[in-house]
Amino acid sequence: MRIIGGAFRGRRLASVGVGDIAARLRPTADRVRESLFNVLVNAHGAPQPGARVLDLFAGTGALGLEALSRGAAHATFVENGRKAQDLLGQNITLCRVEDDSRVLRRDVRRIGPVEGAPFDLIFLDPPYGRGLGEQALQAAVQGGWLAPGALVVWEENAAVTPPAGLKVLDVRRYGDTVITLLEHAGAAE
Repeated sequence: MRIIGGAFRGRRLASVGVGDIAARLRPTADRVRESLFNVLVNAHGAPQPGARVLDLFAGTGALGLEALSRGAAHATFVENGRKAQDLLGQNITLCRVEDDSRVLRRDVRRIGPVEGAPFDLIFLDPPYGRGLGEQALQAAVQGGWLAPGALVVWEENAAVTPPAGLKVLDVRRYGDTVITLLEHAGAAE
């Protein structure tokens, strides 16, 4: 696993190794991440320089770190799995972005109210097929974590049902991975 583009291009990230089945770590494949960022950059101009990124179910942090590599100013990673938190910490250190990132160790479905400014680009990569993405995104919307016009990138293995206030912009399939791009209509409800 490596950073695909930007300032950290080619930097190898800490390996999941053979994985931890209980941790359910499933990093976004390099080729999927590359295709996703091509769509984000070319069709949506994201991440904008100075963007604030929220990486929900952050896992290894590859998506948020890729956004930092491409000009985002800050990334907040939300992850409650111990194995993932260890890998995430290693990857933040490998990319030397300790000053530009924050790790919240909490259940994404109970994220609570935002502390500070809301976020412009949100990555959502829950364990597949368990309905956790819907719960987490609803909690983030209710907590005011999404800025008006925020772009949400939701990775799942099937079609998703976004909460009210979010409209689908694009859907892409990469093997068994479905990426849904959404736009937040306005202030939290």
